[in-house]
Amino acid sequence: MFYGWWIVLASVVGLFLSIAPVVTFTLGVFLKPLSQEFNWNRAEISFAYTLCTLAGSAALPIIGRVVDRYGVRTVVAPSLLLFGACLTSLYFLSAHLWHLYAIYLAIGLVSSGSTPLPYARVISQWFDKKRGLALGLAMAGVGLGSFVMPSLAHALVTAGGWRTAYVCLGFLVIVIAVPTVGLLLKETPELLGLRPDGEAILPAGATEPQGQRMGLSCRDAWRTGAFWLLAVAFFLVSVATSGAIVHLIPLLTDRGVSAQSAAFASSLSGGTVLVGRVWAGHLLDRFFAPYVTIGFFLALTLGLLLLWSGASGSVAFVAAMFVGLGLGAEVDIIGYLVGRYFGLLAFGEIYGYLFAAFYLGAGVGPFLMGRGFDTTGSYSFVLGTFVVITLVASGLLSQLGPYRLWERIQPV
Repeated sequence: MFYGWWIVLASVVGLFLSIAPVVTFTLGVFLKPLSQEFNWNRAEISFAYTLCTLAGSAALPIIGRVVDRYGVRTVVAPSLLLFGACLTSLYFLSAHLWHLYAIYLAIGLVSSGSTPLPYARVISQWFDKKRGLALGLAMAGVGLGSFVMPSLAHALVTAGGWRTAYVCLGFLVIVIAVPTVGLLLKETPELLGLRPDGEAILPAGATEPQGQRMGLSCRDAWRTGAFWLLAVAFFLVSVATSGAIVHLIPLLTDRGVSAQSAAFASSLSGGTVLVGRVWAGHLLDRFFAPYVTIGFFLALTLGLLLLWSGASGSVAFVAAMFVGLGLGAEVDIIGYLVGRYFGLLAFGEIYGYLFAAFYLGAGVGPFLMGRGFDTTGSYSFVLGTFVVITLVASGLLSQLGPYRLWERIQPV
């Protein structure tokens, strides 16, 4: 089997236990227990996640530059180790709100090296013709983790309390993710005498094809309209998806849905993230990527519209699935579009800035949802706003032009 698929497997494991499934998708589980124990309101708790994403957004461009220069393995394993340690430290959380903020700031900083950025970088080195599928399968780790983690966190909180639950999640990261990525990740196929996609074996002494290093510098990418269209569109969509995901459980329990059923709805949303990842990857290799992306954005709009209309019961599960489907197409599509529009020369740094915009939106959305609820006693106004901004994001992506073809598949 082509070793690139082992890279995909390592990426799946690493992303299964990354910040999105373990923190973003479980925050709704911990929100009410933290509020009840420390008497913090939802906006105050959600702001911790906002700080987390601000820290991560600031670190991501730097991580991208480090990955471009020194490679993926030097970043991912230490990042996962520190991320697991930060989760475990929440066992000692005190009643001081600054303590929660400090830990979440640390989580944002240290986990930035184990976000999809480095995995997208290494997979783009290993795959060209099958890049969309490989990215989709790898990013499915986020979807799989997002399906499992809310229900797992709810079970852990029920069995041993929220402190024990955080310790268990931290141990999972350290014991499973760290050794897996440390053993399996390899930087490029050329290190093993291979070509991207496993099409042929390079002869002894052959060097990397020049086309694999072609592309724009990060500074040149900033000067293109495509960069800013992508940055704004994915920021807006991230605001909407993260706000809805993080507050989905309290939103549904406020409407009379049981805590267990609400946790299952969050898991269901994570499961459709998994479907969205794989499906998007399959479609990216066959159709124009901006059109594929718009289709998933519109699915997200439909899910938000259902939640805004007061969905409960079975309709709420359908809404959660559409929101998850929209979220499932974002991170891998960013990586795919970076490679096609800007090349691989500064892939990590360019991806870092675009993912920072996405990550920043992930912090703004939950805070807006919490603030909207604390101000009006309802999520309706914010959800209605989210419907509008996802439509704006779809319109922005429709303005992207054709790909700029940087990579040569055959060596020269």
